[in-house]
Amino acid sequence: MLFSVVLSKYSNQSKGNMPNRKTQGDIGETEVVKLIQCPNCHKKLQKLPRNYPLYDVQCTGCSFRAQVKTSQSKPKGIIRGAGWDVIEKVMKVGITIPPLIVNFRWIKSGKKGQQILFFPFIPKSNLRRYQLSSNHRQPNYKMFNYTGLMRLPHFTLLQDENKE
Repeated sequence: MLFSVVLSKYSNQSKGNMPNRKTQGDIGETEVVKLIQCPNCHKKLQKLPRNYPLYDVQCTGCSFRAQVKTSQSKPKGIIRGAGWDVIEKVMKVGITIPPLIVNFRWIKSGKKGQQILFFPFIPKSNLRRYQLSSNHRQPNYKMFNYTGLMRLPHFTLLQDENKE
């Protein structure tokens, strides 16, 4: 599995040399495209170009598109979103928040786990805005987190736990 290859590549390195969030996100998107079919028509998903606004993957057979997030943890209710300005403009003009696919990956006691969940609808109330500190690499940049995810309707697209 791609996850195993990526983990083995970085497992012997210190935490300071782990891939950055952008790299982890790219790896997670590649993994989703490789492992998951379109939740709508079951055809192949493909990655959209880097920095494509709002969406990361689309279906090769229908109009389905989704945002993909990768979390290095067991499934949880809060995950990092992205820049606030784009999503705020989308909401102001009445466009719904994009469907979300979350690629949760973790290692516990030497065993790998992975669960990929699909959230078809994210209400505005499940986005929490925050601002980076003035000392951050991107001072005062506005971002958001997805919150309360596990209370939202969702589908399990992949469950792979306790692999050695």
